[in-house]
Parts: sequence; structure tokens; C-alpha cells
Amino acid sequence: MSIDVASAERTIRRGKAITLAAMAGLAGLYVIALYYTPTERFEGLVQKVYYVHPPGAYAMQIAFGVVGVVSVLYLWLRDERLDRFAEASAEVGLVFGAMTLITGPIWGQPTWGTWWTWDARLTFTLIEVLVFAGYFALRSAMQDSHERARYAAVLGVMALLLVPFNHLTVYLFNTTHPKPITLQVGKPQLPDEMLRTFIVGFVVFTVLYLGFVITRYGIGLRRAATEAYDA
Repeated sequence: MSIDVASAERTIRRGKAITLAAMAGLAGLYVIALYYTPTERFEGLVQKVYYVHPPGAYAMQIAFGVVGVVSVLYLWLRDERLDRFAEASAEVGLVFGAMTLITGPIWGQPTWGTWWTWDARLTFTLIEVLVFAGYFALRSAMQDSHERARYAAVLGVMALLLVPFNHLTVYLFNTTHPKPITLQVGKPQLPDEMLRTFIVGFVVFTVLYLGFVITRYGIGLRRAATEAYDA
């Protein structure tokens, strides 16, 4: 038992170290966005949200995608560690999902003239967040740990379909949401300074996701080890 707890504590420490590094990177990103990157001439200062909103949405999709993939592995291998990792990634995904739904309207209100519109991309992002909120409601409703893990994994696999579909909404529907402009064939439609800052944002949020999920996974391992000891 002491080895399991010690291993969990090491995982938590690693996660916290990565998170601190990501937080430092996030602070640097804000400095770069505000003082180095030029202000967009039509949207003005509110365009600076661009450097955290798409990277945050990307981190949300990574988190939810990981839940689906790890859930498939759990249903195959029945390893409880996989269930704990899926739970950790879902929780982190909800954090990034909430951030996405908050930062989007901050940009949308002065740009579109409204805080919210039932645009396809916005609607499916909200659906994703609600589905994973339901994921935790399901987990809370199940007393048996094996049944909880199994049913949560099934929901996680089903929800995986939302990840690519959400990405495709801007191509499948008549949407006001901007299409991706950095992954187009040829030169991205951004000035070099904006593009570099945008890429830094994606790197920072990827590291932030890793730090969050490793820390949360370690906390789950520690909780499970403590519960096993108390039993």
C-alpha cells in the first residue's frame, strides 16, 4: 500500500511540475499577445482572445478524444487505471470546455453583436460539454465501481464521435463561426507575428492539458489506494 501511495504522490508531483511550467508559458503567452503581436485593425483588442480561445478549444477536444480512446482500451483490458485516466481527462476537458464557452462570447459579442447564437459549432461544443457533464452524473449515480467504469467507458466511446463531428461543423453547415485558417493548404492567412503567437498558444495549452491530467490522474490513484487501505 505504501508503494502505491508513494507512486501516486510521485505522479502528482510530476503533474504539478508540468502544470507550473505551463502556467509560466501561459503568462508568457499573454505578454507576447499583448505587447508583441500586432492588434488586428478591424476587431481591435478583443482579437487577442484568439490566442487562448482556439487553443483552449483544441485542448478540450484532445481531452475528450483521449477519454474515448482510453475508454475503448478499458473495455478491452479492464484495467482500472485506464478508467481513472479517462475520468481525469474528462474532468480536465470540462475545465477547458467551460473556458471555451466563456472566451468565445467575449470575442463574439463585439464581433457578431451578440453573446450567443445557435451556430452549429457553438451548439455542438455546448452539447459536448453537457455530454461530459452527464458522464460525471452517471459516475456519481453508480455505486459499484466495476459497473461505474463499464458504463462510463461506453458513454466515453459514444461521445468520441462528437469530437470529429464538431470539427466538421464549419464545413457541413452554414455557420458564422470562422473556419480554421492556420491549417489550410499553402500559406496560412495570418501575419507571421500572429501565427507564431497562435502556435505558442497551442503548445502552451497542450502542456497545460498534460499537467492537469497527470495531476488529476495521480490524485485518483492516491484516492483509490487510500480507499483500498481503509477497506
